[in-house]
Amino acid sequence: MSGAVLVLGGRSEIGVEVAVRLVKRGHGTVVLAARRSADLDAEEAVLREAGATDVVRAEFDAADVDSHAELLRGIVDRHGPIDVAVTAFGVLGDQERAERDAAHAIDIVHVDYVAHISMLTHLANLLREQGSGKIVVFSSVAGVRVRRANYVYGSAKAGLDGFANGLSDALVGSGVELLIVRPGFVIGRMTEGMSPAPWSSTPDQVADATVNALRRGRRVVWVPPILRWVFAAMRLVPQTIWRRMPR
Repeated sequence: MSGAVLVLGGRSEIGVEVAVRLVKRGHGTVVLAARRSADLDAEEAVLREAGATDVVRAEFDAADVDSHAELLRGIVDRHGPIDVAVTAFGVLGDQERAERDAAHAIDIVHVDYVAHISMLTHLANLLREQGSGKIVVFSSVAGVRVRRANYVYGSAKAGLDGFANGLSDALVGSGVELLIVRPGFVIGRMTEGMSPAPWSSTPDQVADATVNALRRGRRVVWVPPILRWVFAAMRLVPQTIWRRMPR
């Protein structure tokens, strides 16, 4: 566990909680990459309390895909190999606005899908060079079968899930592992003000499931596990009913 934990989206509740658990398992260095990285005092304090010996901040704008390769190279040059990289960035967006405003729809898809393709490709290449490392990708059940109520966000997650599955196969034999996490509704800052859906979870629960799956070398984890079977059944729901399903 000599390598660093990199949280891309260093303000993410889930990302920080994953890092906390990895620190408690022996990782010493955590790199928090986010916009306005100077404002990550609270996140750094949580990690240091958990036992992190070094918490580093890096300025990161997910939407600026041209900066991704340089960011990763700079982190490795300054802080050594990356052991676990967590892609915890993303936006929920406003579905109603996205239906009227194409630019807003594109912004959502750019961050939640296009930016992930860029970052994951650069990460995979970097970790292949190392010959080791783990990547955590946060997908969502919203992408398993896209609903009318949040189809812009859901379509981006569907694309990300497919890309991550293919990348996982491409990494077999390289020494690099990729874990896809498919949570349902997560009660947190991102969903504040929204009514929780059935089988909701918290950032703590998602982080627990993620770290346990990493330890076991899993490829995919659903949070909570029952959602795997719920969505298997939901594939059979007629479209006339499915289009009325809430987000």
